[in-house]
Parts: sequence; structure tokens; C-alpha cells
Amino acid sequence: MKRTLMLATAVAFGTFTSLASASGLPPLEQKERYKVGFSQMESNNPWRIAETKSFHDTAESCGWDLIATDAAGSAAKQVADVDSMIAQGIDVLFLPPREEKPLIPAVKKAKAAGIPTFLVDRSVDPNAAKAGEDFVAFLGSDFIDQGRRVAEWTIENFKGDKAVIVELEGTTGSSPANDRKKGFDDRILQDERFEIVASQSGDFARDLGRQVMETLLQAHPDVNVVYAHNDEMAIGAIQALELAGRKPGEDVLIVSIDGTRDALQAIIDGKMGVTVESSPFFGPLACETMKRYAAGETIEPWVQVKDRIFTPENAAKHIDEAY
Repeated sequence: MKRTLMLATAVAFGTFTSLASASGLPPLEQKERYKVGFSQMESNNPWRIAETKSFHDTAESCGWDLIATDAAGSAAKQVADVDSMIAQGIDVLFLPPREEKPLIPAVKKAKAAGIPTFLVDRSVDPNAAKAGEDFVAFLGSDFIDQGRRVAEWTIENFKGDKAVIVELEGTTGSSPANDRKKGFDDRILQDERFEIVASQSGDFARDLGRQVMETLLQAHPDVNVVYAHNDEMAIGAIQALELAGRKPGEDVLIVSIDGTRDALQAIIDGKMGVTVESSPFFGPLACETMKRYAAGETIEPWVQVKDRIFTPENAAKHIDEAY
């Protein structure tokens, strides 16, 4: 039965099927409705909540019967969630992998089951799984560029003679944490005024970011720049600094990535300097890319999202768009 269906699909979409076969990727039939799996990694912050909502908001207009799960911050549960979706017979999988390595078996299992997989907002270790071979494409931002842009803004706007930097890293082993660190560190250390004295994971979480900042502040009371890999940790750092009697935006420069409403408000209030956007609204892009694939188009390995930058000059203008 399955072989007959695949042959029928091959006849209807001969060019695409041959392309898919050549790449080793499963084909996707054009039809009015699809059973779509979205395996969210967690829902403990505004960014993740906004991303999940974007998929739900897109479902009806795109013809999706959406199965959405929440791994609650566990890579093992996310793998199990994907296994469950495969068993339920999904047509397409959209996956934001919590970490680069642990989700590779899930990606490969989906491919083996004949399910086209699109990685969303995070990728996996390219040495173990490749776009165009093991999954169709990665939909997301250039995390290295995000970090670099934050560094460049910091270099241009830091007013002191010597910058003592504390870096709050994202989830250990995740692609945004790895790349945002590389982009920022490589650029900021080209200027001899800047020194990173401590770098520690806050797991992209506000409360943990606050706790880590409290600890690092005791070891490095002279810190005057905080680079957070996301806005949630930046807001947590602001709380810790204020509790310690410091004045974010005056004696400590806070720089970050994401573009949340709280971050834009902090910029307006003078407590943050900059945040580079990392949009969570992937639903429409996922729909468009899936339909292109079903229509026989060759999808680029990286469907890149273009990100804005929010500063004191434009934060008020954009805050109503923020989540």
C-alpha cells in the first residue's frame, strides 16, 4: 500500500520525486491537508510561547492538522515526542532541536520513516546530520552574525577606557549558544579595550540568568558590560545588578539578543543598550517552505531569516510589534 502510494506520487510529481530520491530525502505529496508535527523544546519563556503560537495561528490557513508537543526542556523527552509523532503518521516534521547532538537520532528516524523534516530556529551538529541529506533545510537566523552585530554595537557605543565583560551563555550544546558566543567573542576581542572575565550558562532562562549574574558579580564586582545570549537572561541580569546597588544603563552596559517586549522596554527605560532581533514567528515561513518543497522546488539548505537591531533610537517605534 505504501509502495503504491509512493509510486503514484512519483507519477504525479516525477521531477520532484527524482530530485528527492537523488538527495535521499523523502518526497512530499501535494494535497489540501497535512498532518504536521511540531516538537517544541520548552515553553518557559516568551520567545518559545510566541513560536508555538505562530505555528497554531498558521495551522488552519496552511491546511495543517497540527500535533504540537512540549518537551519541557528535556532533549530525551523531545526525542520521545518525535517518536510518538512518527507513530501517529505525520506527513511533515518541524523540529527546533534543544541541543545539537541528542536530537540527531530523531532527525534520522523521521527520514527513515519517510517524513520530510525541517529544523526550525536551531540546527544540529553538521558533522552528524546535513541539510539536503538527513533533513530538508534549516529555517532560522544567522546566530554568529547576531553575536557579531551585538559586539560591533558595543564597540561603537562603550564610553569607557576598559570594558570588563561578563557573558551569560544560552543552553550548553545548543547551536544559538555556540554561535552567539563565537560571533560576539571573535569580534569584541579584536578591540584591546574589551576583556571577557567570565562566561557561564544561564540556560536562556530569566531566573537562572539572575542567579548566575549574582554569583559572577561577587567574583567580578568591577564588571561594566554584560552580554546575554538572550533577553530573558539580560532581564535577569538587570534584576541582579539592581539588587546589588548597580545601575544598569549607567555604570553597566547590558547588550543582548531576541527583541522581546521586555527588552525593548528596558532599552526605552535606559537600562539596556541594544538587542538584536531573533524572530520567533516561524509559522508562515514554515508553511511557505513546506509548500515549495511539495511543489517540487529544491529548497536551499538554510532558509535564512533576516534580523533587525533595536537600539535607543528605534525601540519605541517597534515595541508594539514585540512579543
